[in-house]
Amino acid sequence: MRHEGKVALVSGGARGQGREIARRLAREGADIALFDLCERPETSQYPGATREDLAETAGIVEAEGRRVVSGVVDVRDHEAVGDFVARTIDELGAIDIACANAGLVTWVPFLDLTPAQWSEVMDINVTGVFNTLQPVLRHMAERKSGTAVITASCNALEPGESIAHYTASKHAVLGLTKNLALEFGPFNIRVNAVLPSAVNTVMGNNSTNLKWIFGRDGATEEEYLAATRQWHVMRNSPALKPSVIADAVSWLSCDDARFITGSALPVDAGHLILPGFNHKPITE
Repeated sequence: MRHEGKVALVSGGARGQGREIARRLAREGADIALFDLCERPETSQYPGATREDLAETAGIVEAEGRRVVSGVVDVRDHEAVGDFVARTIDELGAIDIACANAGLVTWVPFLDLTPAQWSEVMDINVTGVFNTLQPVLRHMAERKSGTAVITASCNALEPGESIAHYTASKHAVLGLTKNLALEFGPFNIRVNAVLPSAVNTVMGNNSTNLKWIFGRDGATEEEYLAATRQWHVMRNSPALKPSVIADAVSWLSCDDARFITGSALPVDAGHLILPGFNHKPITE
């Protein structure tokens, strides 16, 4: 119960990592505010979360005996996010933990990227973090207490094939993490980032990503799990369960990590220490 008496806000909370973060923090004593778009973004290549997903996550929190505030909110809408933050403070009393988790990835070669594809990933992954954390950090600064965890990616440190826009967005939020840690440390506020590797959620395990990995249609989840073992050093580690990311977020948010700020914590089964090689060498 290391978060007992606290309130945590989670963006992108309807399913996947967001749901598991909400579940874990609630299980450890926190009341939860969660919001999600609950529709498919225009350029997304996989299904979006639904209102039913959001309601299910709220039910999971309530089943843990915790209070919950939920809402259908577009993380790109600064005013709407600010209103949800104000509602959370009004109904739950405060915000102690902020998890800026909402995100989008698409797989498009750079020369084929449209302005709409570029903008939507940037707007959700970068501006969405700004929209989420600005009103929360203003509240925390007034209280001189709080912590924020931003969901980045291993692509905050390394490139990836056909995801230049996503990689740029995650490099951006890692820089934002460090700058916010610098600005808000004097207010006794910590800001950190988690860097997941492949995670077995709809964001990674979908037909578009499977085609990108295997170069063909029709790849199965079993093939996906087999392939993602090759991305990790640790024994028998396919795409990680989203609860593994929630474990890291919970620890970074608790008092055991009270002197950790501005950090980028890989949760990657050793992916980032793998030696690289050229999969497609040019021989002429």
